[in-house]
Amino acid sequence: MIPEPFEYHVAHSLEEASRLVAQFGSDGKILAGGHSLVPLMKFRLAAPKYLVDISRLGDLKYIREDGERIEIGALTTHYEVESSELLKAKCPLLPETAAEIGDVQVRNRGTIGGSISHADPAGDWPAPILALDADIKAVSTRGERWIAVRDLFVELLTTALAGDEILTAIRVPALGVRSGSAYSKLHHPASGYAMVGVAAVISLDEQGNITKASVGITGVGPKAYRATAVEEGLQGKPASVKRLAEASAHAAEAIEVNSDLYASAEYRTHLATVYTRRALERSIERAGHAA
Repeated sequence: MIPEPFEYHVAHSLEEASRLVAQFGSDGKILAGGHSLVPLMKFRLAAPKYLVDISRLGDLKYIREDGERIEIGALTTHYEVESSELLKAKCPLLPETAAEIGDVQVRNRGTIGGSISHADPAGDWPAPILALDADIKAVSTRGERWIAVRDLFVELLTTALAGDEILTAIRVPALGVRSGSAYSKLHHPASGYAMVGVAAVISLDEQGNITKASVGITGVGPKAYRATAVEEGLQGKPASVKRLAEASAHAAEAIEVNSDLYASAEYRTHLATVYTRRALERSIERAGHAA
């Protein structure tokens, strides 16, 4: 289909982009990689009167260390995350997730910031940034602020970003010693989106007990979420096969599980359990311990 008519504006600085977004209000949309917005416009599920193209803002494309954390510019592509040597060494969960997104064309054009701000319930990025307790930087003509990712995803396709705010950066921690992470995903056979995607981050003590467990899940409910029941079942416990299986059984606890033509709610609940266990087992192994 053909989108509704719209005005196209190219922003040459973040200040200009912020001004245009504030000027157009709810009639405007931000265009970065376009892989989320353009399909919606073609189906006329979105019909903005104004598009503000921020794809030329090179200042928002970077991956750099900031003390014990790593900051990623919002316009960094999925492929740039996937191929970053810094992230492979310090936060390998992100390159592993990036490699699971779409296809080569999507990974070379789509951006991490655009994907996160779109908040698709089957998008890949929400799961790892939740598991990593990331922070999100938002900028507007009113100033800037950092949002804890736990507060970011509100509901289906809705975030805590205000209408005049632009997501400009993501900040994640570097993983320490005796820590491991993994992203385990079942791809939808047509779209490549996550039927279930589970990101796990595990830290162990010298005896092999779990000192910290973080699990982010996408594709299961109306928004990505932290599987707190799983985390509580692992905290302070030995990293045994039995313990991981028992905790994983709570992956969809208290969640309104999605149901569609491809997977019923019951099947997705089962998948959430299986893929959570797989992500946890791989994380434990990478932390240097055999479950």
